[in-house]
Formats: sequence, structure tokens, C-alpha cells
Amino acid sequence: MSDHYYTNQPHAAHDFTEFDFELKGHRLHFITDSGVFSRNTIDYGSRVLIESFSPTDLPEGPLLDVGCGYGPIGLTLAATTERFVEMIDVNQRAVDLAQRNAGRNHIENVAIHESNIYEDVNETAYAAILSNPPIRAGKKVVHTILSDAYPLLKVGGTLTVVIQKKQGAPSAEKKMKEVFGNCEILTKDKGYYILQSVKED
Repeated sequence: MSDHYYTNQPHAAHDFTEFDFELKGHRLHFITDSGVFSRNTIDYGSRVLIESFSPTDLPEGPLLDVGCGYGPIGLTLAATTERFVEMIDVNQRAVDLAQRNAGRNHIENVAIHESNIYEDVNETAYAAILSNPPIRAGKKVVHTILSDAYPLLKVGGTLTVVIQKKQGAPSAEKKMKEVFGNCEILTKDKGYYILQSVKED
């Protein structure tokens, strides 16, 4: 069976890569490896999500990055806000890399650990949940990320995700409207949709 980036323990031989990338005005240094998502550069969807997300009107509280990979979204949030950011991924190799990248960039306001979706999260009331979900893991996984975010958010908190139109953005938008009663398309960029729902009560 071949490895996927949503595999718990990838068996692909290590092949480390290092690069710098500027996100939200912060130049961050990343080390990546085989067996993780978008190992050679920050994928375009994550970049659009990072640029589109604003913490300005959120309630107090931590942020959660679901499927953090080697850390671009969560580490950028931690570097550009004063909030604590929890970062989770089912892929242990990705978690190890994200932890190393936090250290390399001297980012301390994070907790990075393994979790299968929300099974082992540390909090019960987040100000915001963000995800570039693992589309190839299947619709059931993606929609679980969307639906199970609701009870973990504070009132006024947001769920923000990036999904390509051709990979299920319309279906995700419909699901978020079912769960939250609302869903706004914040951005459309090269086929990537940034979808955001607010927990209103």
C-alpha cells in the first residue's frame, strides 16, 4: 500500500528539503520531508487561506489548525497574532516537522501534536478553526472536519477552510451552511475557494 500525506506513519524513505517562504510579511524557514503534503513549497491553497483569514473580530481564545502538515498555516498565525495556536495532524512525520519548524522560527505560542481530526484536541472552545483539509482522504473525512468543528467553537468563532472548486468546494459550502446556518465565500483565486462560517449561537 502506498503512503499518503494523511497516513499516520509514512514509510517513505526520508528526503529532507529546506526553504524560506514569506507569509503575511513574515519570512519563515521550513524543513520538509517525503510523506507530507506539498513538501517542496507552500501550496497555493494554504497561501490564499493565510492571506484571506483575519483574526480581528474573533472572540478571545486559541486558534486550531486542523491537518497542519509541516506547519505553514499554524506557524504563520502564531507569528502574526498574539494568540495561542494548537496544530494537529494525523501524520506523525508532519507533526515532527511542524515541531522542528516552530523551534527553527522561535515560535513558542503553539502546541503541536498528533490527532485524528478532533479526537485528541486540547481545548473545547476555540476562537477559530482553520483547515486545508486532506481532500484525498475522502469526502467523509473532509465533511467530518466541517461538521465536528461546530461544537468546538465559541459563539462568534469561525471555521475557515480552503478547497478547490473542482475538489468539492460547492459540496463543502452546502455542508457548512447545513451545520452553521451560514457560509461566506471570502475569496476565489485560481479555482481555490476560501469558505468561512460563523457560530452564531
